[in-house]
Amino acid sequence: MWKNVICIGSGNEGTTAGHAAGRVTDEEEVIQELAVQEREPSLNVQIWKSYVDEMDVSIVSPSGERVGPFREILGPQRFILGGTELLIYYGEPKPYSVRQEIYISFIPLQSYVDSGVWQIILTPRRIVDGAWQMWLPAQAALNVGTAFLTPDSTSTLTIPSTASLAVTVAAYDARTFSYADFSGRGPAAVYEGIGVPKPDLAAPGVLVNAPVPGGGYRAFSGTSFAAPFVTGSAALLMEWGIVQGNDPYLYGEKVKAYLRRGARELPGYSEWPNALLGFGALCVRESLPDS
Repeated sequence: MWKNVICIGSGNEGTTAGHAAGRVTDEEEVIQELAVQEREPSLNVQIWKSYVDEMDVSIVSPSGERVGPFREILGPQRFILGGTELLIYYGEPKPYSVRQEIYISFIPLQSYVDSGVWQIILTPRRIVDGAWQMWLPAQAALNVGTAFLTPDSTSTLTIPSTASLAVTVAAYDARTFSYADFSGRGPAAVYEGIGVPKPDLAAPGVLVNAPVPGGGYRAFSGTSFAAPFVTGSAALLMEWGIVQGNDPYLYGEKVKAYLRRGARELPGYSEWPNALLGFGALCVRESLPDS
């Protein structure tokens, strides 16, 4: 079982406005507005920044009530704004990451989080790097319209497609040979560090015919329908190498390298790899090494 290749779709958050990013300077604070639609049962926001940066976080409710700055301490901090309770958690660097997470949970006191425009305010105290990122849960877990008002469509890969050793698969439209705008986008530097290009490559993910329960077929779109093309292709490469005896070490990162090398560049893009389609569109024939 240790000879494997893990292929993961890049997610469908490319156009959902669930990611915001920017840079804090010593001179001015940042105000990020978050629209919360009616009947939202719960919500959370993840803020990621460099641990060396020191900045205060405050929140303003739709009614204009402000709370913060929050103290950078371990353990939950609780505040109430209107009909919503806020839980704030400050994280620490991890053995594999120098970044810090600030986790904010919006919990309704009754049934729903207060609707309207919330503000998340970042006030600088000591800034070295200044870069910050904010993420909402996947759109499928939210009401339509709950989103950042000034989103950033980059770095919208969903976990676990951010893993450096996985083959991350974006989606493109095989009918028009164009990028599928819903497909999660890199770069991956914010997740894995400089030098880890993501996604790795792309496969058809728009109106893909697939079997449905009870028989028959339907057309589906999403990176979950692009990833199986690459999974099957990886299996063919491993069969050629391991089962047929051409290369007993054809698994893991070696398969990824072959798939990247064989990927076809699609028209309309001058830079490869790129944050939308990685190294290009899947091509098994070109990925097989010369025998």
